[in-house]
Amino acid sequence: MMALDLHDYTRPRLAALLTEWGESPAHANRLWGALYRDLATELPPHSNLPRRLHARLAAEATMTNLVPLRESVSSDRLARKFLLGLADGQAIETVLMHYRGRWTACLSSQAGCPLGCVFCATGQAGFARNLTVGEIVGQALFAQRVLRDLGTGERLRNVVLMGMGEPLLNYDSVLRAVEILRDPAGFSIGAKQITLSTVGVVSGIRRLAAEWQPISLAVSLHGATQAERLALVPAAATWPLDQLMAACRDYTSQLGRRIFFEWTLIAGVSDSPAQARAVAELLAGIPAHVNLIPLNPTTGYAGDASRDTAAAEFQAILRERGLPSTLRARRGIDVSAGCGQLAVV
Repeated sequence: MMALDLHDYTRPRLAALLTEWGESPAHANRLWGALYRDLATELPPHSNLPRRLHARLAAEATMTNLVPLRESVSSDRLARKFLLGLADGQAIETVLMHYRGRWTACLSSQAGCPLGCVFCATGQAGFARNLTVGEIVGQALFAQRVLRDLGTGERLRNVVLMGMGEPLLNYDSVLRAVEILRDPAGFSIGAKQITLSTVGVVSGIRRLAAEWQPISLAVSLHGATQAERLALVPAAATWPLDQLMAACRDYTSQLGRRIFFEWTLIAGVSDSPAQARAVAELLAGIPAHVNLIPLNPTTGYAGDASRDTAAAEFQAILRERGLPSTLRARRGIDVSAGCGQLAVV
């Protein structure tokens, strides 16, 4: 029998499991505290749990402990990238970023990615498999332990599901991991502090809306016409731009919540004034905020980041048309920890 992973369980599911075993569900809170407050890497001692329960957990359960294979720290020390080994020999990358007053973890949802965005190192490398709930949560636990060991007293405050993989192609595991991250007896990360980024999986966006998932949504746009988007995002063939925008409009209408749209600024490809005007027209009437991301270099794509003047003009055009935007600060580029740079090499 395959051992059950305690990090795959939300707190209610853990209580249900112990009840099924004939144990008091109250023990679930003790076990949960060990997992997510004490950041335990092994079962708590007998004194915390009944001997019979401890023995059964030792025999039938395991815990996700990701193995650090490599750490890379940016020159400004604002980004730390970790190559983490999984139990089956696969590996993923996770990034811990420092901003004023907060730490943010960028988590992966898949080992590799099947969608092949041309400027993304993960997509260039191909796809291995979906991550389990425990492997997703385990990255946040690893980041929390890193912060504990830094000794500053700071904790993880924000999570972005923007690492390796497409979160909405691993929907159930990702959203169960989100439930664990939000649990007030553990990480207690607010829904607004968790952002899920998708390349535009229409069925997943519609499911997020139907289930009233309270986390923030970011959509990788990168092209304001189907042809331009398809040239950069092959998945646009499966989820065409018109279908994606219809899903986004329905999402904002149903939930009354804005969407963050991500736009990679590539010199001579996606940074012209005409394209800025096309973005503003495409997003007209949608509660939206555009994150402008200068292209980060990867070995598999020959494009260059837009010049500062082109980026500033692009943003100014969006502003003139009443569309709020942010020109994203580049974090960890020197250690390939930026957007689109994560890959197991």
